[in-house]
Amino acid sequence: MKATDPSIPATPTVQVIERMFALIDVLASREEAMSLKEISEKTGLHPSTTHRILNDLATGRFVDRPEPGSYRLGMRLLELGNLVKGRLSVRDAALIPMRELHRLTQQPVNLSLRQGDEIVYVERAFSERSGMQVVRAIGGRAPLHLTSVGKLFLAIDDPQRVRAYATRTGLSGQTKNSLTDLGQLERELARVRQYGIARDNEELELGVRCMAVGVYDDQNRLVAGLSISAPADRLDENWLPKLQTTANAISSALGYKTTPGGR
Repeated sequence: MKATDPSIPATPTVQVIERMFALIDVLASREEAMSLKEISEKTGLHPSTTHRILNDLATGRFVDRPEPGSYRLGMRLLELGNLVKGRLSVRDAALIPMRELHRLTQQPVNLSLRQGDEIVYVERAFSERSGMQVVRAIGGRAPLHLTSVGKLFLAIDDPQRVRAYATRTGLSGQTKNSLTDLGQLERELARVRQYGIARDNEELELGVRCMAVGVYDDQNRLVAGLSISAPADRLDENWLPKLQTTANAISSALGYKTTPGGR
């Protein structure tokens, strides 16, 4: 006979936790408060059991009782949610998915954020086997209009902001392919908005091309860009679905939810 491990909770404790989760899920399905009878019916729990667990949850402020016999989710859940959200890091959420994407493509994978008129590289997954020396190190910066990720951020700006950016920076170039004309840049940004994909066609460095897609948070805000860099003659369009899947996974980890008709 297998010995009982006293550190392992007994079955009733697990059952209570499962029932508690079921009650919270039911309450989360409705914006307004629900009656004890309705909650009991939806969970399939006996009213006395439902009442007892809900009272315990109310004691911990996980459930509120706006009126006698009615229940809704409590503020404690909001407090905990905000605490978790505050601890979420784009870099931490991205690191493992980036490494997997690098494993699949064998090319450098970059995570970049916007800071003012530049992007800053905050994480990178790469190896010597990629066959390309990475010039931009973590912490490195580059102008928005010369990078694929930078174009993602410019594409969400309104036309007045884009023109102001062009005025401030002068749209200086670094290679013969750099977009230094406002009209060209605006047409490029229109394509980014249409397809949700941005590209760097040897505009920052000759011999290097990039493709990028956005990373979004729980407020549907663009918070970062994920890109693949490769030698200009080896950038493979078949990597794009993998790049999008990886960016979506990072966004989901940050609380992003796809809306009907949205991204």
